[in-house]
Amino acid sequence: MENNRHMRRVRSFVRRPGRLTPAQKRALEQRLPHYQVPADTTDLRDGFERVAPLVVEIGFGNGDALAWMAANEPEKNFVGMEVHEPGVGRLLNRLDAAGLTNVRVIMRDAVDVLSSQVAPASLDEVRIYFPDPWPKKRHHKRRLIQPAFLQKLAAVMRPQGILHLATDWAPYAQWMLEALEQVDAFRIQGDPWSPRPDWRPQTHFERRGLGKGHEIFDIVCRFSAGA
Repeated sequence: MENNRHMRRVRSFVRRPGRLTPAQKRALEQRLPHYQVPADTTDLRDGFERVAPLVVEIGFGNGDALAWMAANEPEKNFVGMEVHEPGVGRLLNRLDAAGLTNVRVIMRDAVDVLSSQVAPASLDEVRIYFPDPWPKKRHHKRRLIQPAFLQKLAAVMRPQGILHLATDWAPYAQWMLEALEQVDAFRIQGDPWSPRPDWRPQTHFERRGLGKGHEIFDIVCRFSAGA
């Protein structure tokens, strides 16, 4: 047992018990089966009835940004990945209320999903907004953005696909740049930061960071196959 614990992969998130509202609980029970990507899916594109550019948001939080993007980019299909039930329930209610049909949901660790449910060269865009910065040095190993994770993304992105990262934690922004520099396939488009693109709404975490006096950092990259 001791050896198994040491072999267990360090995760970038902690499943914190969140209080579900009655509406969120109903959404998980009644609406999740409609929006959820089945666990045996090996190509996320199969979850949609149409062929369209595929955008994945990893860690969508309360889902407000994902719902906004899906409504404002109806020509694209979206898959959101999130492990915290209250946020998923909130998103499901928003999708249902707005009649959005271009979103699917996965409640699993994104690293596991990338390894088993995403076909090579199938993602047109990956968006990761305000991931947990794990500010204490001893926790840096938990940060999602690592060279190994970026290599997993590179294996499933389409040529010239877009990777968009955002954070309000300056040390993590620098960490992201250093990780990207170790993966030649991603070419940073900014200098090195980019203005907030039109496709990204201001998020809950962004507003909270601004309230604390934090600067916002957007990093936009292009994926170059064969680099």
